[in-house]
Amino acid sequence: MADRTELLEAALDSLPDGIAVLGSEDEVIFWNQAAQGITGYSAMELLARPIPEGLAAISLEQNRNAECGLDKEQPEGRRRLVEVRHKLGHGVPVILQTLVLRDGLGERIGAARVFHPALSLDALPHSETAGEQDTEENRIEFEERLQTAWDDFARGGSPVGVLWIGVDQGEDLRRTHGASACHAMLDKVRRALTQGLRPAEEMSRWGDDEFLVVAYEHSAEMLAAHARTLAGLARTADFRWWGDRVTLTVSIGAAQASDNPAETLAQLLERARAAMITSSREGGNRATIAPGSHQAKPATENSTCSLS
Repeated sequence: MADRTELLEAALDSLPDGIAVLGSEDEVIFWNQAAQGITGYSAMELLARPIPEGLAAISLEQNRNAECGLDKEQPEGRRRLVEVRHKLGHGVPVILQTLVLRDGLGERIGAARVFHPALSLDALPHSETAGEQDTEENRIEFEERLQTAWDDFARGGSPVGVLWIGVDQGEDLRRTHGASACHAMLDKVRRALTQGLRPAEEMSRWGDDEFLVVAYEHSAEMLAAHARTLAGLARTADFRWWGDRVTLTVSIGAAQASDNPAETLAQLLERARAAMITSSREGGNRATIAPGSHQAKPATENSTCSLS
């Protein structure tokens, strides 16, 4: 029978995330198969040695030129988007989490670094222009949470869906009243939408006139009902600019992650964006369920619900 150490190593080797366990002197004492696949370095090259400078990570969250090597302590428990140096010399974006290991007395005895590729982050579909009001740091943090939600679902976790929300009056308001009016209007819409979010949900600007919500409804029907609720809240937002009252409506594309194991996060977002465009082209103020969304019971795909 295998001993506990062998069982533990086998379990860590089976994980899709890269796992690096470091001793008290930051020497590598365990390096799993996923870590080798991500970085190109084998366990035999690194065991009992400090992590080499070639694995220095460059922070993408604050300053791409500020080095924060994997051999330097990261904020405990916090996920960070960083770039590690592959053995072949190219950079590999990863989401990294550092866990400090302590003994029964609370003394630090080592650390664990958990990381997985984030190559898909830059490839995620956005609007043609990024939200001007959101900082780069906020965008990256939201994309990390979006990626984490998707990874959890892919491993058999909670159902996940996205709502791609476009403000129907955004372009016209920017043209007729200017950028300041548009920013004020989007802030009003954001606050209205926030009132209808579930406690675990995340929302962020996803373009000049667009928002994205990460939702955890159990079916496409529930996601569509949630979308209609949010659209109603946006419609009740009372927005005035220099005495002019502007009626606000939104077009929403709802996409629930499917049971298709080949689907990617980018494809889920593309389905949501296409459904949002359908809502907009059909007059706005409506929600459309994207084709391919998992249904709890038979329903017509790409069904559009007018909210007028």
